Amino acid sequence: MSIKVLDGKQFARMIVQGANHLSANAKYVDALNVFPVPDGDTGTNMNLSMTSGAKEVKNHANSHIGKVGVALSKGLLMGARGNSGVILSQLFRGFSKSIEHKESLNGSEFAAAFEAGVETAYKAVMKPVEGTILTVAKDAGKKAVQAAQNEDDIIVIMEAIVKEAKASLDRTPDLLPVLKEVGVVDSGGQGLLFVYEGFLAELKGEKLPDSAQTLPKMDDLVNAEHHKSIQSHMNTEDIVFGYCTEFMVRFESEKIADHPFSEEQFRQDLSKLGDSLLVIADEDLVKVHIHSEQPGDCLSYGQRYGNLINMKIENMRLQHTNILDEDSSHAVNTQAEKPAEKLEYGIVTVSMGSGVADLFRSIGAHAVIEGGQTMNPSTEDIVKAIKEVNAEKVIILPNNKNIIMAAQQAAEVTEEEAIVIPSKTVPQGMSALLAFNPGADLSENEESMSEALAHVKTGQITYAVRDTSIDGLEIEKGDFMGIDEGKIVVKDKDKVQSAINLLSSMIDEEAEILTIIKGEDATDEEVESLVAFIEEKYEEIEVEVHNGKQPLYAFIFSIE
Repeated sequence: MSIKVLDGKQFARMIVQGANHLSANAKYVDALNVFPVPDGDTGTNMNLSMTSGAKEVKNHANSHIGKVGVALSKGLLMGARGNSGVILSQLFRGFSKSIEHKESLNGSEFAAAFEAGVETAYKAVMKPVEGTILTVAKDAGKKAVQAAQNEDDIIVIMEAIVKEAKASLDRTPDLLPVLKEVGVVDSGGQGLLFVYEGFLAELKGEKLPDSAQTLPKMDDLVNAEHHKSIQSHMNTEDIVFGYCTEFMVRFESEKIADHPFSEEQFRQDLSKLGDSLLVIADEDLVKVHIHSEQPGDCLSYGQRYGNLINMKIENMRLQHTNILDEDSSHAVNTQAEKPAEKLEYGIVTVSMGSGVADLFRSIGAHAVIEGGQTMNPSTEDIVKAIKEVNAEKVIILPNNKNIIMAAQQAAEVTEEEAIVIPSKTVPQGMSALLAFNPGADLSENEESMSEALAHVKTGQITYAVRDTSIDGLEIEKGDFMGIDEGKIVVKDKDKVQSAINLLSSMIDEEAEILTIIKGEDATDEEVESLVAFIEEKYEEIEVEVHNGKQPLYAFIFSIE
């Protein structure tokens, strides 16, 4: 079997299998994580990033390989998480940019695209470190170009890429002493190798196993040291910059007029505020990942250029301490555990649906209480969650009008200093959480987060459980109702049509972003129909889709 020309459809299948192979092995990659920070989620971050890219590719199927590359790059940019995820997005951003105007690729063009990706990724990283995913990508890219000088079969070139990526991965402990110390290879490099293996398998018409068949070599080390994690080989006090900070800035024309944006200058300025800096920019926005001691300063700097979106701040010292505490609990004849250090802030939120809960956690919630319509948590449930977050100051987001009073009562009876932001819907809760500033005091956060509630519109699609007449609408049992800010405004026998009617009534000229949260009762095909409708009728609106897995509500819409 030989492939001399690669088109968009086959490349799309490669992307999907690469993402699937990485997803199946995400926990394996997490287990390897040790550098540059002890957050333990490299596999998770790369998986979520690559999955976002693959999803965008699926939604924009095309035989033109350049257009598939554009979709991949966009999906990765929007979904990139963590250092490893951002670097992965940059590797394929450069790859995609180099093939943007090509309908198909020959062997030498295919190989050159890998090197173009490496060049882009190295530029995005302020201080590139060898022995990481960057090194594995660089070595594999060079080997690709070498192979293409004597070979025009894309399968053979991809085989060379995978072989060299494996060899480079095995060399990473020689470049990073901390890897050699604990006996593992670089986690990001391993994640990239899984993607490349997926590419090769698709080209060869093969299917890969569901998960890695062998555990990391560190397993013997773990058993020998009473189940200690890799992170136990690092000291908490060695973490110079304690907050892993991620955010995006959507450019505003007025601010850009006052502060013309230069990606190089932006990167230089932020480099003074921390390390592990990654900056990615296109014509609409800039995405930042940085480890800083003052995350608020980073956010304030970003606001010079536009609106902050998709913010995430994690206390890495606390994460590391918790990992060490978990290690100590496994040791034989150890003393009682030392109480964990209190957080300055804790965020408690309420949600229904595991996917919605994951969304809240991804943007900073410390505790998510399962609840919502027909299942309102009690005051005691909320007090218990407040205790569990172990924070000096607690912010509660009820996300349902029927839970606000219980939340307020919990805030009054608990010993901790607690406030309630009266969010009535999931989109309001997310908007408020994104407005949270860890560098501000409690009263300032209460003001800014409460103001954020008005910046988002909420729509919901559910079904009628009985016949009724309300606000001029004659509703029959089983009809799908569209709810705009708590008021039933449309109804239809067809779920998708009801959703289209609702969105048409909610979207105005100020709308910029539509987020669709898919419920248990909605199908992927129905979501695709909605996205197609929006893209055709409202070209200027950016659409994001999340699987909330919420019951009762087929769709929850957030419009900003």
